[in-house]
Amino acid sequence: MSNAFPKLHNAMWPGLVGKGPDSEPPIDLDTMLDLTAKAGVNGVRFDGVDLFLFEPHTSIDADEAAIQALADKIAAKGFQVGSVVAPVWPPTGGGSAMGSEEERAAFLSSVRKACHIASRLRAIGIRPYGIVRIDSACSPHDWAQDPEGNQKKIAATFKEAARIARDHGERLAAEGEICWGGMHSWKYMQQLLELTAEPETVGFQADMAHTLLYTMGYNAPEHRILPEGYDWADRAVLDAALKQMTDVLRPWTFDFHVAQNDATVKGSGSHDKTGRHCLPTDANGKLNVARDAGYWLRDGQGNLTRKFQHICWDGCMFTNETLLKQETWNSILAAMISVREAHGWTE
Repeated sequence: MSNAFPKLHNAMWPGLVGKGPDSEPPIDLDTMLDLTAKAGVNGVRFDGVDLFLFEPHTSIDADEAAIQALADKIAAKGFQVGSVVAPVWPPTGGGSAMGSEEERAAFLSSVRKACHIASRLRAIGIRPYGIVRIDSACSPHDWAQDPEGNQKKIAATFKEAARIARDHGERLAAEGEICWGGMHSWKYMQQLLELTAEPETVGFQADMAHTLLYTMGYNAPEHRILPEGYDWADRAVLDAALKQMTDVLRPWTFDFHVAQNDATVKGSGSHDKTGRHCLPTDANGKLNVARDAGYWLRDGQGNLTRKFQHICWDGCMFTNETLLKQETWNSILAAMISVREAHGWTE
């Protein structure tokens, strides 16, 4: 295990996403940090964590003392902080990026607060890399009422968010996921980034599970790449589809999530048909995690891009029973190590 980069991070939000009154209780940040710190494979451990800036983990309104306490807590585990998620959605205090003036103002307020916390963590010295993650905070159904007009509204909101991010020395990455309007296909994602026209400040966050569904045309069948009735045993067809998609989105990509998917969807509420994350050991997973990560970590000719100083595991909506097993995180770390050994570098 010779490669030192990219650094290996674990996401803290699986303890929050999909949890609540209609599901299971959230898993607190201390527990998620402990599970991550205890994970180990042949002496290798996680290097850091990515954060969801929402309670009960971290208040988006955290003051200086709370931000310092957060940094101290994470440093005590020997970790750094990478990317952070801005709570831009209406249920978390944000608003639709294509909504009313008030809704868009709420969206931008969440971005501003997230960029402030992110920049303070950077100034403290615990966050040497990473982005602030956003999305459109609206559904494909609502977006489809006026695709052209709504896409322009989202782009205008993202452009204003870019100004906020620059003021804080930050960059934004929009997570491509089929449940977010205007971002629910690889072509609409490309269109939105081009309309936003902030290539240095607003980019793409690629998640291997979600982008696999891009190739299948969920929520946007007009942009399906894989054929109907595709035989998953025919690897050459999947390779061609992944290459077609990543060649378009890779130049925009600021942040990368390692993940597995079984080519089915699930979701509730604002998560309309979101990707079904699998554990890396799931026999139903359709991706070769280490191999397929290369479509994002290497250019179209197969050369390492070295664009990402860290990569992060993302796996949401698992049961608490699964999340609280130490073996879960050991298997995830092993998958992360396999990606770094296949596509990493020493210095």
